[in-house]
Amino acid sequence: MTKREEALAQLPLRNNLVGLVPYGAPQIDVPILLNVNENTHGVPADVHAAIVAAVDVAARGLNRYPDREFTELRTNLAAYLGHGIVPEQVWAANGSNEVLQQILQAFGGPGRTALGFPPTYSMYPLLAGSTDTRYVTAGRSAAFGMTASATAAHVRDSRANIVFLCSPNNPTGTALGLDVVEAAYEAGEVERAIIIVDEAYGEFATSGTGSALTLLPGRERLIVSRTMSKAFALAGARLGYLAAAPEIADALRLVRLPYHLSAITQAAANAALTHADTLLANVEAIKEQRDRIVAELGLLGLSPAPSDANFVFFGGLDDSRAVWRGLLQAGVLIRDVGIDGHLRVTAGTEAETTVFLDTLRTLL
Repeated sequence: MTKREEALAQLPLRNNLVGLVPYGAPQIDVPILLNVNENTHGVPADVHAAIVAAVDVAARGLNRYPDREFTELRTNLAAYLGHGIVPEQVWAANGSNEVLQQILQAFGGPGRTALGFPPTYSMYPLLAGSTDTRYVTAGRSAAFGMTASATAAHVRDSRANIVFLCSPNNPTGTALGLDVVEAAYEAGEVERAIIIVDEAYGEFATSGTGSALTLLPGRERLIVSRTMSKAFALAGARLGYLAAAPEIADALRLVRLPYHLSAITQAAANAALTHADTLLANVEAIKEQRDRIVAELGLLGLSPAPSDANFVFFGGLDDSRAVWRGLLQAGVLIRDVGIDGHLRVTAGTEAETTVFLDTLRTLL
């Protein structure tokens, strides 16, 4: 235990926080960063100019608080999502993690339970713990999939108040059938469970993969969360959002901090949304590199999971940690997700993907 850890241990932390470590991927300065599922194509020049202009205007009024209801942003997000969604159904915060935290603050807490299906996004238990919400888990199939019947049984048996369904799932990239979402929602009726479908990577889904946005009508306990960090290449702007029944947003107003979305954040996001077509133009190129990675890893004798995201989760490695280190030494950083024999790589540009595949081929 370091001196800092010893000092922390002397503080009167809540019991469920004792011994925990902060969330975070390694931040290492190497030429090719493919570890945190960022959009490596960057922000196009015309979008950059639009954001700079919008922020310049917003900066002139920084002596005033921002629009607490972020009205223009909710209108733009609703228009982008489509499916008949109206601004009253949209909520936003500083990244989808804050959106999820607010949901737990409103619907979780002491005496309540959240259910997750690992391997899945590692922030779910941390967010649950930070709100004193009990976190329980249920398994997936050998191929990391989930069936409607098994999911419904887990929801009923857990008596969960909140259910996390990640689709496409992080770190595996696998998408859920809409029948799984419907089954989870129906199974949660007795406990009035909030069903969260985390679609952070929804824009990268393969053709024919349905979005839970289509299931919102008539389901007041269903929430679909999204982010502008991935497909929109705005990880640094920190803007996440959700679509749900209007009363969900009313509930989150009870727990959000005053003026939680800065004028700068709102300006940047609004400018980006008015250039959505330009920003999303790189999505197809990213999907091509993702599919290329899946194909070539298979040829190398590895076991990549089918992916609907902008990354590929793959197994079949005798020593995944040694491969991770070898790639890092060659200037390529990917993600060790802590699952023996497996690693995860972001689909980057064509050049970045080529370096990753060539280096991996050499290491193997």
